[in-house]
Amino acid sequence: MSQPVAASADFRPQDAERPHTPGQRRPGSPAEPAAMRFGVLGPVRVWRGDESLSTGSPQQRALLAALLLREGHTTTAAELIDALWGEDPPSQALAAVRTYAARLRKVLDASVLVSESGGYAIRGLAEGAFDLSVAHQLATEAEKARSTGNLGRARQVLDRALALWDGETLAGVPGPYAQAQRVRLEEWRLQLLESRLQMDLEQGCHAEAVSELTALTAAHPLRERLRELLMLALYRSGRQAEALAVYADTHRLLTEELGVDPRPALRDLQQRILKADPSLTEPSAPPAEPAAARVRPAQLPATVPDFTGRAAFVRELREVLSSAEGCVMAVSALAGIGGVGKTTLAVHIAHQARSAFPDGQLYVDLQGSGPRAVEPETVLGSFLRALGTEDSAIPDSLEERSALFRATLDGRRVLVLLDNARDAAQVRPLLPGTEGCAALVTSRVRMLGLVGAHLVDLDVMSPDEALQLFTRIVGAERVEPERGAALDVVAACGFLPLAIRIAASRLATRRTWTVSVLAAKLADESRRLDELQAGDLAVKATFELGYGQLEPAQARAFRLLGLADGPDISLSAAAAVLDLPAEETEDLLESLVDTSLLESVAPGRYRYHDLVRLYARACAEGDEWRPEERVAALSRLLDFYLATAAAVYAIERPGDQLVENLESTIRPGLRFAEQSAALDWLYSEADCLLACVRQADASRLRRAIDLLWAAKDLSESGANSREYERTTRIMCDAARACGDPRSEGRARTILTQVLLDSGYIDQAEEQAQLAAELVASAHDDTVMSWVANNRGLIRLHQGRYRYAKAFFAQAIDGFRILGNRPSEATSLGNLAQAYLGLGDVAAAVETAQGSIAVHAEFGRTVRLANSYYIVGTILTEAGRYAEALHHFDEALFVFRDHRQQLWEGATHFRVAEVHLAAGLPERAAEHAEQALALRCIGGDPMRGNVLILLGNSLAELGQTVRARACWHEALRLFEQVGRPEAHELRAFLDRKSDHLSFFDLKGIGG
Repeated sequence: MSQPVAASADFRPQDAERPHTPGQRRPGSPAEPAAMRFGVLGPVRVWRGDESLSTGSPQQRALLAALLLREGHTTTAAELIDALWGEDPPSQALAAVRTYAARLRKVLDASVLVSESGGYAIRGLAEGAFDLSVAHQLATEAEKARSTGNLGRARQVLDRALALWDGETLAGVPGPYAQAQRVRLEEWRLQLLESRLQMDLEQGCHAEAVSELTALTAAHPLRERLRELLMLALYRSGRQAEALAVYADTHRLLTEELGVDPRPALRDLQQRILKADPSLTEPSAPPAEPAAARVRPAQLPATVPDFTGRAAFVRELREVLSSAEGCVMAVSALAGIGGVGKTTLAVHIAHQARSAFPDGQLYVDLQGSGPRAVEPETVLGSFLRALGTEDSAIPDSLEERSALFRATLDGRRVLVLLDNARDAAQVRPLLPGTEGCAALVTSRVRMLGLVGAHLVDLDVMSPDEALQLFTRIVGAERVEPERGAALDVVAACGFLPLAIRIAASRLATRRTWTVSVLAAKLADESRRLDELQAGDLAVKATFELGYGQLEPAQARAFRLLGLADGPDISLSAAAAVLDLPAEETEDLLESLVDTSLLESVAPGRYRYHDLVRLYARACAEGDEWRPEERVAALSRLLDFYLATAAAVYAIERPGDQLVENLESTIRPGLRFAEQSAALDWLYSEADCLLACVRQADASRLRRAIDLLWAAKDLSESGANSREYERTTRIMCDAARACGDPRSEGRARTILTQVLLDSGYIDQAEEQAQLAAELVASAHDDTVMSWVANNRGLIRLHQGRYRYAKAFFAQAIDGFRILGNRPSEATSLGNLAQAYLGLGDVAAAVETAQGSIAVHAEFGRTVRLANSYYIVGTILTEAGRYAEALHHFDEALFVFRDHRQQLWEGATHFRVAEVHLAAGLPERAAEHAEQALALRCIGGDPMRGNVLILLGNSLAELGQTVRARACWHEALRLFEQVGRPEAHELRAFLDRKSDHLSFFDLKGIGG
């Protein structure tokens, strides 16, 4: 959701994108005088060019404001007197007005302030020179954009209009006229803001809107439209209890303050929420961008030109797909044995139905028949990117990705083809779920668990259809003379489409064979499977036809690239596998794409179909190929990932000696000129990189675990936390199985950090103890200091501050011996938190400031932001709120720049703490909502703390019902993870008090 930005101190006409043509002047000619500009949406101000001019006394500014607000119309002296003093003007009011006008003329251009008909007027202003006029123009433009369905443009223009306000309208201007105009313009600003927030909700930006609406309802508690928008935003964010609590708080407030009930619209919304009205989850207007600007994926594989038969199924399935318009969703699930033609039929029907789904078609092979079915999270990430969603906007969890996928498809007509599914559980999160969309699913098992799906059991072909398919592939001129032999062939194939296609293709490529020759080969039952290789083996035979035509360099590339486990492979990674220059590698890969043995999924990225990959691996693992070639290829790939990830780590954490203590690599990696490019690489390669780690055998184990360490941003940022944790656990087990204490110690140290980030302190302590024993036995001094640091953090979470202090001191000494100053500074910042826990605030501040000083030497790094965060937390405890906010602002800037979303969320939580402690609950609630939207480092326990703080803030604002809803959700999270705070929180909630305040709970949160 776009937020209104604060207007600059100097309002510039170009801020409103005013069209203008600069005048041309001859060299040496005098420059034209700078134009004058005026502002009333804030203090009354005047500029000449970039120079701010004095507007004099408050009464003089009141006179100028009255003239400006008449927008060129003459204002009489009597009207000005009434505007400045109302019913009680001074005896010399007329003289005073003339004096103020005379003084203004000395400041303004001579032609601007004119006298006529016993009054005054402001005339001759250039277009865009008056901020209020610009705001009116932008509001009109936004309304036009909205009326044409271009919500994205309307929101953008409204944001520009709202950004023109710089504090209170007519700030500091006295007089009854100014007061009346101040009220009028503030009401107009709120109407514009409500209009923009309404459009936010219409575009599905409900989660982002909650924070802003929470702050606005606190500032304007009696404004029912804002309450209505907040209820809707909370409901769409899955927070039904809070939405209903907003209504309860509003009803109580209106009854107590005004003696009235909420307006009908608010009451109606409450009833619809109680009934879970399905239409509430649907945005009520077109999506953000005009239809012409939408991304329309077209991912369907090519249909076969010789598609044959299946007429009844085609008619049946087309009818089901045509029913997508007007119903929630059309789902057809095709089931049958391998090779029966499920994919061919589904793709054929999908192509025929393309015109009914003008917003695009999505396709994925779910690899359900293989050993490693594709996880729904991965598919949803791919689908969201194909639909135009930025990587940074894609959440981590399956549930959030699935919800975002459905929201993105809302209002669109998209066909989703889910091929080769494992089971219904894999499919459910991938279904559109919205009117106008449809899904086609193929699987070897019947999808009985898909409620409401149209199930189709696909059987083998009829004899006539089988013969027709065979004839189309081979050619009638060869089949007709030997029709009987052709019938024998398709019968020997069991009328299975894939087997028929394989047999026919073999015959078609062998011009010297006759149909009888092929029939004779298939007549021998002991050889028939070898000839047909039916089912999955049949697929292998099909690929052999293409593989046998490859040149030696192509065949080598085909074999070796199939060894990598990732979902796809980049050009640079492929070059590492093949040990070739990028240009030569690209030529080879593109030639394989031409043979259909490889797919080009995006510029510079390639992938195998899963069955083609299996065939490629079978070729690579054949007895005729040297095993050391396979080992070397995967070793080069791991080297490439490790060297490149180490380069990213060095950019993100300059001066850190860890990169010098990673396993050495032979193959070089990429180098990056900018931090943004380095992070782009890391996040785009995350799935492939982690797959490479999991694939490592004993000979590559140490490098694989070091690669995990170098890529730790994948966990800390929240971008790939779940997959990173899963991979880390796998490597812990692998290292233990190999009996390598050094590798296992590092893996368990990484796992400790992952668990700490997720808030699982007990599990982290168990892993840290194991890591300490392993690292000590391996004499891995580099990691020993990190183990000590982690154990100190665990003691901090447990409130055992003296033990934490001892561990941090141990870590600091170790880092100092290693010469790792940034890591030493990190532990120094953690030590400051231990001092704070021990009550020594002065030592805590001094120690944390020392941490900042060291990190600052290395630039605006993530670790510097961590130190700012720690200092801000300490200063908050010391009651130095302004200083704390300054440090948190610095931290937020760096965390955003480095894409550390979880730390950004945690910082918003800390900012909320400051505002609440400073007596600003409305600001606290706003930042707490931002923390919930971004998620926080610390997992569910930290989310529980945020909810408590939000509840505390709402209680201070008098929104006690919604506050209690937040506390109940926090209790659920605490009990779920076994946090001790749950007992105290439950005891509090059981009191059933209607008079709650922040102080009742201030000891629980944080």
